[in-house]
Amino acid sequence: VQLQASGGGLVQPGGSLRLSCAASGSFLSINSMSWYRQAPGKQRELVASITSGGSTNYAGSVKGRFTISRENSKNTVYLQMNSLKPEDTAVYSCNAVVRDAIMGFYNRWGQGTQVTVSS
Repeated sequence: VQLQASGGGLVQPGGSLRLSCAASGSFLSINSMSWYRQAPGKQRELVASITSGGSTNYAGSVKGRFTISRENSKNTVYLQMNSLKPEDTAVYSCNAVVRDAIMGFYNRWGQGTQVTVSS
């Protein structure tokens, strides 16, 4: 299974970006999908997650500004980021819990995409 992330870039404070992460390959299903971020000198943190049924969870620092969603038919998760702040600057990575016929459940990480919020 491969996860392909896209949508990062440079944006001014108060602006918006939309990240996408698509899963491809052979698997039975994708359970939860999540976005994490890691800023320079800081530990990686969970930004938002969404179950296959659509239940969501957000870090307190992004609640009300970011929205996670998914298209199960496309095995794709999105992160709509509004009212961006300089402290949102980080490398954002997607994660998926994959169900495989042989391996059972396992985690798969996508490559990171840089988000820079600066004037």
